[in-house]
Amino acid sequence: MQRLEQLKKWLAEQYPAVAIQVEFAAADADFRRYFRATWPDGSTRIVMDAPPEHMNTDNYVKVRDVFGLVNVPQILLRDREQGFMLLEDLGKITYLAALQHDEREQVHRHLLLEALDTLIEIQKTSQPGVLPEYDEALLTRELNLFPEWLCAKELGKPLNFKQRQLWDAGVKALLPALLSQAKVYVHRDFIVRNLMLTPGAPGVLDFQDAVYGPISYDVASLLRDAFIEWEEPFVLDIAIRYWEKARAAGLPVPEAFDDFYRAFEWMGVQRHLKVAGIFARLYHRDGKDKYRAEIPRFIKYLKRTTRRYAELAPFYQLLVELVGRDASDEELQSSYPVLGVKGS
Repeated sequence: MQRLEQLKKWLAEQYPAVAIQVEFAAADADFRRYFRATWPDGSTRIVMDAPPEHMNTDNYVKVRDVFGLVNVPQILLRDREQGFMLLEDLGKITYLAALQHDEREQVHRHLLLEALDTLIEIQKTSQPGVLPEYDEALLTRELNLFPEWLCAKELGKPLNFKQRQLWDAGVKALLPALLSQAKVYVHRDFIVRNLMLTPGAPGVLDFQDAVYGPISYDVASLLRDAFIEWEEPFVLDIAIRYWEKARAAGLPVPEAFDDFYRAFEWMGVQRHLKVAGIFARLYHRDGKDKYRAEIPRFIKYLKRTTRRYAELAPFYQLLVELVGRDASDEELQSSYPVLGVKGS
């Protein structure tokens, strides 16, 4: 409440004698919160509250400039010391809400392809040395969230010696494949909760952690989402369309779709392990249970992919030891065929 009063006081100082109404709009998994400020004429802005003792808004400003050719919010005012920013309001309808409201496949395809067009525009501007590298150290730190928080805290099963060997074998197979991918700008959380339905191109939010890294990362984030799930044939169809669009745009995707889809799936494994660990940490360390219920979806994603590739079998074996088998495991063998599919 103290921060909210501080925020209102800041707004009043910027706009004296203007009766501005402030209401809660959204909160992130970290310490940031967003409020919608409504002016007397009915126009609205978004106020970001990023407590400076926990958050630094410099990255937000920098990445916003880097991504400025796509639909990202304009920064109208900023108070770096207090951790407040006044932003353009991109509306109330997230892609997640739009997709859940209309479940027709053609609507989902249209919206996802629009999102991928925006992603390609971001990727086309990529150059090294601008954003931090998504390097081996960062990828590894993210992976280690899984044994530390999902295994030890959420499941209450710290890895024993044999399980640690399985984990190490899986990581040893996974990391070189990820590091060998061509690099572009990576939003790092390009998901339907962070995309806004606007009259033009989709609005892009929550981009402050962007890096320079594997080209398949954001596509994997979008199509293997925490909060909405599509059947394998649909994911495959959208992935092919992205690959074709990326090739036409001159982006460094593999020549063969088989190779791209393998990279997409393996990148997804890293992200799923990371996010499952983050969701467990949010609950056990920070007392936030909002995302905990989504962990099983990531376990299912992980089982499906790690069973598909012999090199990732140690991860699958570890998952079975940790959470056991269920009916979905028996269906994995009949998953939509991937490795033999050719793109046009």
